[in-house]
Amino acid sequence: MRFEIEFSGHENIRSNHQKTIEITKESHLTPQGDCIIGVNANHACADLPQDLKKKLKNSDSNITFSIDVGDYNFTVEGKGHPDLILTHTEDIVIRKSDFVCPRTLAVKCDKASDLLPREMVTLLQDPKTKGIFTITIN
Repeated sequence: MRFEIEFSGHENIRSNHQKTIEITKESHLTPQGDCIIGVNANHACADLPQDLKKKLKNSDSNITFSIDVGDYNFTVEGKGHPDLILTHTEDIVIRKSDFVCPRTLAVKCDKASDLLPREMVTLLQDPKTKGIFTITIN
């Protein structure tokens, strides 16, 4: 199963967080949002199809996240969790930890926003830049 979410860049994207990656439907971003890699997303947790949510709630699910911006690709591996709530109407967060809240899409991820290639981050600091956040569950 595969699902794509489109998002845009923002001048305040820093991508320095060591534990999470976030995309949001919000258009405003302060420099404190250092895990956020994209704004104006066309989906948040609450918007995901039910069959995808069901797979995300399976602790045996291996999930691959692919972030594509320009010529750059960044891949993160994570796990599903039975306690995922998936009801947040604005945000999606993937986490290295096991922490679960309404914004959490996956846990035990192998990377966070601080590892995004800096060239990709530079592109994302332009509001005209578009990106694709792809969720793949086999």
